[in-house]
Amino acid sequence: MSAGAVVMMIVAMVVVWGGLLAAILKLRGHTEEP
Repeated sequence: MSAGAVVMMIVAMVVVWGGLLAAILKLRGHTEEP
């Protein structure tokens, strides 16, 4: 794999996992509200 492909793969993974973590934290924050 070329360096560009590796960078794009890492960026895509960071975006996906970042979105999942943000969604989980957002849902947890809402569920903790009275």
